[in-house]
Amino acid sequence: MKHIGIVAVSSEGAALCYRTICLEGATLLGPYEHPEISLHGFSLRTYQRLIDDDRWDTVGAMLLESAAKLVQSGAQLLICPDNTVHQGLDLVRKRSPARWIHIAEEVADEARRRGFKRIAILGTRFLMEGNVYPNKLAPLGIDYQVPNLEQRTRINQIIYDELVNACFLPESRAYFQSVIRDLRDNGCDAVALACTEIPLLITLADSPLPILDSTRILARAALREGTRVT
Repeated sequence: MKHIGIVAVSSEGAALCYRTICLEGATLLGPYEHPEISLHGFSLRTYQRLIDDDRWDTVGAMLLESAAKLVQSGAQLLICPDNTVHQGLDLVRKRSPARWIHIAEEVADEARRRGFKRIAILGTRFLMEGNVYPNKLAPLGIDYQVPNLEQRTRINQIIYDELVNACFLPESRAYFQSVIRDLRDNGCDAVALACTEIPLLITLADSPLPILDSTRILARAALREGTRVT
């Protein structure tokens, strides 16, 4: 099995990704079994200062620095359970010291596999207004839509004020449900939970649309690759 390196940004997203690999590894491989895993992360605040200043090249450099530390620890496969920083990863991925599984590529491929045609994208304001997902969905012929400006602002606030701090409020869940309902009524046939903390607030049972859980999709992709026989 390949040693998986997790490049952490937020604690909640990284923890859910780690937990998914461990639990689903046991289902795939047998009781208590999963690939070797290492994790490295700089503080979310360090990343956020760079994102706020639109310094995506430096975000990418930080991701590579984490990657180098993980490879030195033996990691053979890299993932980052944070959608927003993939805008920086896209600038440096070719320089990665090990194979890097891209979260948006995996979500887009899952959307294609399930036959979805128009995806609602929920995430941080930077993610919803950026090109991480459009660049991966367009080659597959999949359309997308993001919430309106007022909704994007409120979603961003909930993510940074609540979700990354492990605060999951019923009123915030209700707000996300109303946004997803609006996007469904505008023709979306699935919703990408493209912030790795959102699946901790919204589950399939809560959502008016089928969900694409970016955190677990990424973890499962790493698990498949990490246990592939070559």
